[in-house]
Amino acid sequence: MTEEIISIKNVWVYYGKIPVLEDVTLTIKQNDFLGVIGPNGGGKTTLLKVILGLIRPDQGEVKVFGKDPREGRRLIGYIPQYTRFDPNFPINVFDVVLMGRYRQIFKGYTQKDREITLDALETVGMDEFKDRQIGKLSGGEIQRVFMARALVREPKLLLLDEPTASIDPEMQKHFYELLADLKNRMAIVLVTHDISVVSTYIDEIACLNRRLFYHGKTEGGLGMLEDIYRCPVEMIAHGTPHRVLKTH
Repeated sequence: MTEEIISIKNVWVYYGKIPVLEDVTLTIKQNDFLGVIGPNGGGKTTLLKVILGLIRPDQGEVKVFGKDPREGRRLIGYIPQYTRFDPNFPINVFDVVLMGRYRQIFKGYTQKDREITLDALETVGMDEFKDRQIGKLSGGEIQRVFMARALVREPKLLLLDEPTASIDPEMQKHFYELLADLKNRMAIVLVTHDISVVSTYIDEIACLNRRLFYHGKTEGGLGMLEDIYRCPVEMIAHGTPHRVLKTH
């Protein structure tokens, strides 16, 4: 039986008096590769922050590896939509990734930390760049570095919030191929607007527009969403649907 690692039950989140998530129930299991799609402002980033324990729901229950999200998130690697850093800061790729092993103040890095850092850089194909200053990399290379920094935490779940929004199509292809390999080692939740990625690489989809309108297999699911919304899937991903029906 596949292990359930994330349990979200009847979750509501409000920003002021405005509901951002409405009665969302979702489970994520070991080695799932889930794509989360939906219109802008539909609550996708909020959902990731709920899983990370950065936002506490106003109603409902969230368990991360059977614990409160703030305890369970140590087993999560996270790549936000935008990662701000000073490109002129004099730090090399190796040290940026090594920082992902940081655990406790006044406690230095061990030899194991350095070995795990090198392994992560090899996994993402950036080991040859380990001594390069971070600001000298392309957008796609920087995203691979941040992926390595997430991987050094040795996560059981990887959360990615539109990680390829600012990189070129060729680098996007390599990035998604990397994710396809990683899904054998961990569960992955990917927020994306790219429907071609969903249909090519992702096993399951969740369509979120404040409410969860669909969660199931990608194969056949995209067509079902078109029937439900009465508009092309591309419009579901980027805009606001004309009509919504709850399906669970």
